[in-house]
Amino acid sequence: MPQQRDPKSHLGAFIGRKLQRARIKADFSSQEALAARLGIERTTVAKAESGERVPTSDILAAWCELTGLDLDHYIELCDLARVLNGGIPEWFKPWLDAELLATSLRIWHPLLVPGLFHTDAYTREILKLHGEDNLDTRVSARLDRAKILDRDNPPDVVAIIGEHALRDMIGSAAIMAEQLAHLVEVSRRPNVVVQVLPLGVGAHAGQSGAFDIASADGMNDLLRMEGVAMDVTTETRSVVRSAAVAFDQIRAEALPRGQSRDLIVRLGEELWTPKALQAGARPPTAMVGARGAWK
Repeated sequence: MPQQRDPKSHLGAFIGRKLQRARIKADFSSQEALAARLGIERTTVAKAESGERVPTSDILAAWCELTGLDLDHYIELCDLARVLNGGIPEWFKPWLDAELLATSLRIWHPLLVPGLFHTDAYTREILKLHGEDNLDTRVSARLDRAKILDRDNPPDVVAIIGEHALRDMIGSAAIMAEQLAHLVEVSRRPNVVVQVLPLGVGAHAGQSGAFDIASADGMNDLLRMEGVAMDVTTETRSVVRSAAVAFDQIRAEALPRGQSRDLIVRLGEELWTPKALQAGARPPTAMVGARGAWK
């Protein structure tokens, strides 16, 4: 059941109620009707009206134009709501809380570098692909997550990354070169293991999508699974156990730690250096439609 937010104490819900009343007053009797006029999914309207997600600036502008609301006023309110939310979508907060408490993290990402290992530029490009507003706040929130790796008694992290994440361009060659170099440095930490699942493995247990498992003393393991509009988190033991088995199966197919680091270094040199680009190793085009803005 969706979480109920009180418009009296939750700014996003307050904005959502105002948007809902304006929609109805403008004779859009259903969320579907407004969504069709705006050219967006009904769930986007539903999330805005419930306060789950503040609408992006372009959607807000069109909404205000259709319903007669004062755009400047609502831009200010939405910007404030994003600041108060720390740049983090509300649906992501259960995972973030578990990540902060975790003593161990198991991470599987087939297409993107995991969020804990992002550079500023790589994060910015992914968020731009998803049309995220208030980029500085959201980038800062993403990078703040990596601070758990620098705390006293940091979590033990095992991250398995699909080779596609190293080969598919996000933004530019320079961004990819920086990101792979950072990934190499992170992989040298004693508490971090980075392994690469190479191309050509064939069918494997991780083909259904990215997932992470957070474990800590005194709490149930939490599983985060990649969703289309938002991630799904669960503590259901049978589901978490199935994911843990899948993780072990993926890891069995991945390259060992040292070979994985060597591959990251080699691909960085072969694909993303100016010399490699001049030799025609990689076309200077960005990956389109990358998923996982908050992964």
